[in-house]
Amino acid sequence: MERSYLMTMTALIIHQIDAAYWKEWEMFFIPGGIQGFLVFNIIVVPIILWGYRHVVLATDKAITYSVICTLLGLLTFGIHSVFFIVGFEQFSLPLSLLVLLTCLLSSIYQLVQAWKLVNDNG
Repeated sequence: MERSYLMTMTALIIHQIDAAYWKEWEMFFIPGGIQGFLVFNIIVVPIILWGYRHVVLATDKAITYSVICTLLGLLTFGIHSVFFIVGFEQFSLPLSLLVLLTCLLSSIYQLVQAWKLVNDNG
């Protein structure tokens, strides 16, 4: 599960870097513009990194953090798919699309890994 978490976490962080380029806060109507966007990332990024620590150390909270990271990856892909369908032009560059696809695929892989771990332990 460590590898799949690392893949999803990396895709999410790279997406946030890309999101700054595309001014994602405007798409979500985040109050405070870039400042609101940064507050969101100040909260979320440490949670994802702390979760990775739990996964690497195989603590009893590893599955919980893995599910949180997985849901963030799936949600990121889902929300941006809807944006794309309704006509937003942001995130249309090839690497932007690849990062979003990686969020989806790595999240699915991570979910499978977490499911196997839960089934093996219980």
